[in-house]
Amino acid sequence: MYKYDQYDQAMVDARVEEFRDQARRRLEGKLTEDQFKPLRLMNGLYLQLHAYMLRVAIPYGTLNSQQMHALADIADKYDRGYGHFTTRQNIQYNWIKLEDAGDILADLAKVEMHAIQTSGNCIRNISSDHFAGATADEVVDPRPYAELLRQWSSFHPEFSYLPRKFKIAVIASDTDRAAMRLHDIGIQIVENDAGELGAAFYVGGGMGRTPMIAPCINPFVPLDRLVTYAEACLRVYNRYGRRDNKYKARIKILVHETGLEDLKADIEAEFEKIRFGVLRLPDQEVRRIEAYFAPPPLEVGSAVSQALDARKDTDAAFAQFVAHNLNPHRVPGYTSVTLSMKPVGGIPGDASDAQMDAIADLAERFGHDELRISHEQNVILPHVKLDDLPELFDQLVAADIAEGNAGLITDIIACPGMDFCALATARSIPVAQRISERFGTAERQAEIGELKIKISGCINACGHHHVGHIGILGLEKKGEEFYQVTLGGSANENASIGEIVGRGFSSEEVIDAIEKLVDTYLGLRSGKQETFLEAYRRVGEDPFKEALYGAA
Repeated sequence: MYKYDQYDQAMVDARVEEFRDQARRRLEGKLTEDQFKPLRLMNGLYLQLHAYMLRVAIPYGTLNSQQMHALADIADKYDRGYGHFTTRQNIQYNWIKLEDAGDILADLAKVEMHAIQTSGNCIRNISSDHFAGATADEVVDPRPYAELLRQWSSFHPEFSYLPRKFKIAVIASDTDRAAMRLHDIGIQIVENDAGELGAAFYVGGGMGRTPMIAPCINPFVPLDRLVTYAEACLRVYNRYGRRDNKYKARIKILVHETGLEDLKADIEAEFEKIRFGVLRLPDQEVRRIEAYFAPPPLEVGSAVSQALDARKDTDAAFAQFVAHNLNPHRVPGYTSVTLSMKPVGGIPGDASDAQMDAIADLAERFGHDELRISHEQNVILPHVKLDDLPELFDQLVAADIAEGNAGLITDIIACPGMDFCALATARSIPVAQRISERFGTAERQAEIGELKIKISGCINACGHHHVGHIGILGLEKKGEEFYQVTLGGSANENASIGEIVGRGFSSEEVIDAIEKLVDTYLGLRSGKQETFLEAYRRVGEDPFKEALYGAA
């Protein structure tokens, strides 16, 4: 993984001292909240319902055990003993005191971490495939290019005050595990017929009030011009993006209002002006960055593990874990393991300090000291020997993180909602907990199969409800919480925006409504292998709508 050079460390250390002074002046009353707000947002510090919330960047979701231990220590020392993994592969703390914020940033800087550009109208944390560098289906590890984009975008003087926040994702496989087309810029590294690598650029995706799937504006940009093309996209957006209305300020609105072909022409014209400039990636610099992401020394082994198979035959919980929480590795004898942060009845994405310490220890022992955070709010051990899985599982059971539910109905994405967020109009967490309890038995989950439920507590869609197979949006109606249901969304390579099926449901009604949808699916699927999404796309919304509201 990437290691700071002297420029990175100096930059982060200087920012820590700068913010210490800003926070001190706010505490002394020398800065008003209006004066302090843009300063704290530059450092990932939000003022929420009950306390400050600090969002820490985890670039492209990659970290090591030392960094995970540091995150656990922060949860213990400065929060209430836990952190919350987010859909941008970050972690946030919900109970921060302003007088501690400078010390937290200093602790982060000691392990090459920070909270810079995790908020504000700037380029946010660059996200990527959580199996990058390990999965068998990628053309190249995309993280070196995500790192190059991170270096280019950090403190970029022209893009520090964009019309609105800006999100970029980079993948290198035809399978999209990063919701790439739901980003302002989505980049897929591809290989052409001549065997050359390039980048397909998708521009104008996003969720929120106006969900849109990003169209492809250029199917093949030479990799040495990847940053240059991103710069051209940002320059056009910064020049023409709306600043009069924050709800219409994202680049997706610019694509819609300008028209794809006209905007593409503007980007291509800007690209021509700068394509031979200093932003071209020198091959030597690319190789230098790639060296940081060299895979660990893995011994090629057998694709079959006798120890694993024997344990599956005698342990149903282990068999369920193996069935759902493993991803094929590029090296025979290894796998990538998803550690579910979604225990039945728990808060999606939360991890205690003890669990984070345990995960860090397991990464050292079983995972070549490497961890990933997924946009689905889970933790990944990317390089695990198949033969080590039985022992690893026992350790996960002891740490209460052995849920074998990745991709199943209880693996719910949910934002913090009105329990914490000042913008929320309804609670998300209790709904997620009640759904997981309703469907939490192993038998029930196995019967249902793959089904992605995503819950947002307001229209800003931090819970990605627009792209849930079943999406749930919490709204306020006459002082009561109501939940709108969408069906047919997807965040993968066949991305789609879910359709609203009808009137909303009260907090008391919504769990029963979800059960009706699930039962309808089970009754109409063409076979056990047909997923909820496949069935919905085959039959349409009518059977589901009738189950919820009765015949028209």
